[in-house]
Amino acid sequence: MSTPQKTSPEKPVQQSPDEPAASLRSRLAGSNTVWTGLVLVVLCALFGALRPDAFLTLFNVQNLLVQAAPLLMLAVGMTFVIITSGIDLSVGSVLVFAGVVSAMTMEALSGGDATDASWGVIAIGLVAALLGGAVWGLLNGLLVAVARVPALIVTLGSFGAALGAAQLLTNGIDVRTVPAALRTTLGTGTSFAVVPNLVILAAIITLLAMWLLHTTAFGRYTYAIGSNAEAARRSGIKVTRHLIAVYTLTGVLAGLAGFMSLAYFGTTTISGHSNDNLNSIAAVVLGGTSLFGGIGTILGSVIGVFIPAVLDAGFVMAGVRPFWQPIAVGAVLVAAVYLDQRRRRARNNR
Repeated sequence: MSTPQKTSPEKPVQQSPDEPAASLRSRLAGSNTVWTGLVLVVLCALFGALRPDAFLTLFNVQNLLVQAAPLLMLAVGMTFVIITSGIDLSVGSVLVFAGVVSAMTMEALSGGDATDASWGVIAIGLVAALLGGAVWGLLNGLLVAVARVPALIVTLGSFGAALGAAQLLTNGIDVRTVPAALRTTLGTGTSFAVVPNLVILAAIITLLAMWLLHTTAFGRYTYAIGSNAEAARRSGIKVTRHLIAVYTLTGVLAGLAGFMSLAYFGTTTISGHSNDNLNSIAAVVLGGTSLFGGIGTILGSVIGVFIPAVLDAGFVMAGVRPFWQPIAVGAVLVAAVYLDQRRRRARNNR
């Protein structure tokens, strides 16, 4: 009778102290947000070195931040939509429509001239802008999620319809009697002596959007629908209702952007936002959000918003013809989509 051999307990596998650091480096190297951030830092350093007397001034930084604030609101909403594997081409026109509705509401409550309107009237104007944006967002969501019309077609139609509605309301003439209190407080006012109030508002909304997307069930459902809508539906997620909510949220943020633009420019600028829809999509894609859905961050979109803005300001200050700016942005955009496709193919082949 043979005696059983004694077996010694298996020693736990010891993780090398270098492995966590290597894993972190690997994740950072594969992060689109990190690479996009590095591109932005390099651009700022380049233009700062070329024109330190102009590019790195407080005035220029404030100007960049203020001009990017309304576009950032569009990009934040667009991030949610693109993560669901959708698209919204109407946000620029919804911005214009919301600004027109807000301005005309404040005029109507002020007897035709809203220059001296009170904060009560301004608050109603803000609500009108948000509702104006929400209506178009809700319409887009119903047509996409319930009627099952492709988002590209739906939002292309609402792009023209919202702009046409704004022009019908005003006969194509900008509304210019914007409350002085709104302009001096939100439009051009600052806090802490240097921070524009418009930028503070945009930062607060962006932080709330980060919380919503990255820490709540709403955000998890958004990612799940973008990754596989049918699987999300079978797991109990109300996909139709969620898509309606996402498009409505995007419309509300476009309405807020319209109110911010109204405060800054002091007019509705009907013809001044023709490229905002494409610029917001470019910013989101440059920030690492995948056009195929399921991947994206708000932080990446924030970085993506500032790349075209920095290029535009830097080219002007460096004496480069401004026509190069859309070429540069387009090249970076195509490269971002190409890299995203390569990453997806590599992941699917594992």
